[in-house]
Amino acid sequence: MATDSLKPHELAPETAEFYRHATRALLNTGIPFLVGGAYALKHYAGIVRSTKDFDLFVYGKDRDRVLQVLSAAGYETGITFPHWIGKATWGGDYIDIIHGSGNGLCTVDAEWFAHAPTAQVLDLQLPLIPPEEMIWQKAFILTRERCDSADILHVLRARGATLDWPRLLKRFGAQWQVLFSQLILYQFVYPHAEQQPPQWVLQELIRRYQVESLASTSDPALCRGPLLSVRDYLPDLEEWGYRDARLVPEGAMTADQIRIWTEAFR
Repeated sequence: MATDSLKPHELAPETAEFYRHATRALLNTGIPFLVGGAYALKHYAGIVRSTKDFDLFVYGKDRDRVLQVLSAAGYETGITFPHWIGKATWGGDYIDIIHGSGNGLCTVDAEWFAHAPTAQVLDLQLPLIPPEEMIWQKAFILTRERCDSADILHVLRARGATLDWPRLLKRFGAQWQVLFSQLILYQFVYPHAEQQPPQWVLQELIRRYQVESLASTSDPALCRGPLLSVRDYLPDLEEWGYRDARLVPEGAMTADQIRIWTEAFR
């Protein structure tokens, strides 16, 4: 099980100091932020992972202020993709300033902060992203190049008994099938695990599945694949005429945001 002391794993001293100095600069401003990435994974699942980036989650309204603070602290900053992420870099290391997700669904809001635990990170006492939001965001990362399912299953194994399951279901909302698929995979990986998902959660998702399978879709050309992968479902959109579920009103992205996000992966 993870401890409350999250120390950098095999970080070069200058990298650790970069992260620490930048974090202190933000603490001095009072701008709220949460730590995610490898440090949150260590806390929730006990998995130590080498990393050359440091993930900070902020409100979208605070992104530009955060980048200004880090720029004033001596780091190169920029907005990588306007709809969800910016960066601060120093040498070969960088800090991701995240206020949402690539698919536009997982916006950082007040619930992230209301349910954030604290832990010692880089010798500082800092708030972490909640495990529910970590699962929610990672569940949509399903590409040929990267799949975060193992991280999700490890968090479920370690924290399943204490998760706020009603809140997790609410987070997935209309995309509940994505959570359902992760829970089915969890039971396959850990068939005899002591901390299985609560039966009421599985029963509710099975009920939804049965209702959904009997209902006829109002849009047979809708494809939700782009919510899981930027690139892997381009044939569906560009060759086969499917409608992109990332677009408003089904999703939360504009056509211009999708274009910028897509072109970066071509």
